[in-house]
Amino acid sequence: MMAKPSTPTLDRVQSPADLRTMSDADLRRVADELRAETIDAVSHTGGHLGAGLGVVELTVAIHAIFDTPRDRLVWDVSHQCYPHKILTGRRDRIRTLRQKDGLSGFTKRSESPYDPFGAAHSSTSISAALGFSVARDLGGAPDPALGDAIAVIGDGAMSAGQAYEALNNAGHLKKRLFVILNDNEMSIAPPVGAMSSYLSRLYAGDPFQQFAAAAKGAVSMLPQPFQEGARRARDLLKHSVVGGTLFEELGFSYLGPIDGHDLDQLLPVLRTVRARADGPVLIHVVTKKGKGYAPAENALDKGHGVGKFDVITGAQQKAKSNAPSYTSVFAKSLLEEAARDDRVCAVTAAMPDGTGLNLFAERYPSRTFDVGIAEQHGVTFSGGLAAGGMKPFCAIYSTFLQRGYDQVVHDIALQRLPVRFAIDRAGLVGADGATHAGAFDIAYLANLPGFTVMAAADEAELKHMVATAVAHDEGPIAFRFPRGEGTGVEMPERGQVLEIGKGRMIREGKGVALLNFGARLKEIEEAVENLSARGITPTVADARFAKPLDRELILRLAAEHDALITIEEGSIGGFGSHVAQLLADEGVFDAGLIFRSMVLPDIFIDQASPRDMYEVAGLNAEDIEAKVLSVMGVESLGKRA
Repeated sequence: MMAKPSTPTLDRVQSPADLRTMSDADLRRVADELRAETIDAVSHTGGHLGAGLGVVELTVAIHAIFDTPRDRLVWDVSHQCYPHKILTGRRDRIRTLRQKDGLSGFTKRSESPYDPFGAAHSSTSISAALGFSVARDLGGAPDPALGDAIAVIGDGAMSAGQAYEALNNAGHLKKRLFVILNDNEMSIAPPVGAMSSYLSRLYAGDPFQQFAAAAKGAVSMLPQPFQEGARRARDLLKHSVVGGTLFEELGFSYLGPIDGHDLDQLLPVLRTVRARADGPVLIHVVTKKGKGYAPAENALDKGHGVGKFDVITGAQQKAKSNAPSYTSVFAKSLLEEAARDDRVCAVTAAMPDGTGLNLFAERYPSRTFDVGIAEQHGVTFSGGLAAGGMKPFCAIYSTFLQRGYDQVVHDIALQRLPVRFAIDRAGLVGADGATHAGAFDIAYLANLPGFTVMAAADEAELKHMVATAVAHDEGPIAFRFPRGEGTGVEMPERGQVLEIGKGRMIREGKGVALLNFGARLKEIEEAVENLSARGITPTVADARFAKPLDRELILRLAAEHDALITIEEGSIGGFGSHVAQLLADEGVFDAGLIFRSMVLPDIFIDQASPRDMYEVAGLNAEDIEAKVLSVMGVESLGKRA
């Protein structure tokens, strides 16, 4: 194990107030030591490395100039918040990042007053910061009074519609507000879209404008401090207007682009705008994701998400598995289907690698569409593709599909358009915690008329569901699958088209029937093995479909057993609720059937290992075993150690 880095100047920082007593030279030393501390901490925990390294100097500068936490600092997405956490009183816990009972990997209101607004999804920061600005002017928090609001938003997050809605409203309200556009030319995947091109032109453009242009826009804030300052400040004055017309037309004073790793630029700019701004200001800084750590700088994703790693080499610890990941099974299955049907195409919202569609893009670039961080657009765009005769697979994580829900309802379901939704990261996902849990998609999709909703119990079932989705043209269809490796089942050569609304029997038993929907089947089978040792032999079935339900299978299970238990990796209101509605409508409960539904509890579950999270949820094998014993009136021995 390497020794922790030497950080004598950073050691003097217990809170951001300590930064405000330091010289600029000391702040530069703090930044260098903060970068080393961040690298060392993430090497122990894994997490989002590159984003934080890209904003080290910016984090130091903001906390040194603004009066946080009275001034509200809102990080968009907040992948980049680890250096911020180190500076704001959480350094002693930084090596618990993303672990059970540890620090969240994102900003979290309940964790610190320096996290005034939680985030993990993108493009919310400007809206929240504007809300703080308006609340300040209305006297919303008199003790202590609200100060300024600062939103830090990446160029990738600027591709989402909410960012523009907020910019437009902020420009109209003319409230004092600071938006720092962190332009690192790299979100999670390479950036796409017109905004990316626009920012690139701003950065690449000739910075030496006519001096007369200094009278425009935000430069009027700058003369006194800069005329009295050093050569760098005078140069910055010349560089301040390079064509931020879009932002100026939206009502913002625009400054930039400036070097986000150069505190000699950042500090005077922030000091000046804080002293002189009387309306909304956008400060455009250019940074490098992974800055200062070669393995991150050289990685294709710039160290976006890393496991534990060796600091010297950057080599990550990777768990070995004999089973393929669900994501790779989806990606390869879709490639096979696309080879047979040239109408199959793929849509992702800035997550080509995460959804496996990078493989599809390599083979079929003309049929692959990365729409950026714009799930709403991605859903409706998929609807247009479907209406135009294509077979679009809209591949979006469960938690991110929530962002396009109105479009799912209004543009897809209402028009019965055959969009195929591949819902990755279904269920609980581990270290990313509650913000990324795929908890609600069963409930929010299965209540829509004409929607077909499937869940894969294993990787072979996923392959069949991809084939089923390709063949389904009668309306929208979704299939969900979890993060991580499959169960190791034998894989078919080719996916088979499943009969819509038909489940399957896994094993025949008596007394109690267990009806699975999704990837808890392996846990169910483990529970049944343990129950068999006690002479209890439940029936096990896999529903495959939450909508339409397999009425015949469910009613048969209800008629032939004393108790029926449904099990799913979804929230209240999902598969189990639909089964209960069917049983009630058919009068089955009048015959004395005992019915129980095992679902995710009505809480948000904090980050931990997936197994620990499912233990909190009560959905592991021992929980299923205990539930069976409970409905049978048999005393449980309690959870095994």
